[in-house]
Amino acid sequence: MRAVLCKEYGPPESLVVEDVLSPKPGKGQVKIGVHACGVNFPDTLIIEGKYQLKPEMPFSPGSEISGEILEVGEGVTDYRPGDRVIGMTGYGGFAEEVVADTKRIMPLPESMDYPTGAGFAMTYGTSYYALKQRGRLMPGETLLVFGASGGVGLAAVEIGKAMGARVIAGASTDEKLQVAKEHGADELLNYSKEKIRDRVKALTDGKGADVIYDPVGGDAFDEAMRCINWDGRLLVIGFTSGRIPQAPANLILLKTISVVGVFWGNFTARDPKTNAENFEQLFRWHAEGKLNPLISAQYPLEKAADALHAILERKVTGKVVLTPGR
Repeated sequence: MRAVLCKEYGPPESLVVEDVLSPKPGKGQVKIGVHACGVNFPDTLIIEGKYQLKPEMPFSPGSEISGEILEVGEGVTDYRPGDRVIGMTGYGGFAEEVVADTKRIMPLPESMDYPTGAGFAMTYGTSYYALKQRGRLMPGETLLVFGASGGVGLAAVEIGKAMGARVIAGASTDEKLQVAKEHGADELLNYSKEKIRDRVKALTDGKGADVIYDPVGGDAFDEAMRCINWDGRLLVIGFTSGRIPQAPANLILLKTISVVGVFWGNFTARDPKTNAENFEQLFRWHAEGKLNPLISAQYPLEKAADALHAILERKVTGKVVLTPGR
């Protein structure tokens, strides 16, 4: 089978595509023929040795896939060859085949095609966990989403609307904001043209946003601390800006706000039951047409570097996926 391999830490162009041995499933595992693999910001970190997970080399990046089960290992009774599944592999997805523990897969809903399934789990799983369990978002509250046209940001816009919130979408261009508007955003904020705190205060009668969803960090986080409502919840998703900010404790005290970390991957391992319940709701919303994942581009394995550069250069709206050609 073919796979995209990281043989030494480096930028996306250091990756190579080679023929490798087909993997064999062990006890409690299945082998999946990969139809599509989501491309995410952590993939750009893992190939440079900057991610918390550091697989033994050579390895393939790619943490979420969709495909068809080809073979089941010893003791597997819940799945059989031919089943359509979504898999959260951690790494290994940039390949024609991958092995996964059954605890890390779930059936692909009939309402989803393979590219949609490959781009769904990480973004929508993260965003729903953030808004429900960590942010305690309530109907009628105001949700501010930074990076609102990207993968997790656009998912947060849609989920926020499904949960009954008023959604302010923040992005760096009018084109990106138009995407967020098409996916349900009520108000738009172009932070390359407008000062975040002034615009948010104007839209909320001076109160600020109740929940702020921040996958950007840096300057956006600094501004969030100054445009959040009393008892607000600032959700720390990631740092795509490149700068990890510091939270001023005096503002946390004066506004009685919560700065809340969101580590969805760890949550799935610690509380699989609640995670499964979350996905039951997400799949219902998708079947009802309330969630409409945007797959803006599909790349073959040989163009994996181009897909990763699109992520790094913030050119992506929604999600991009690799398609091994099945």
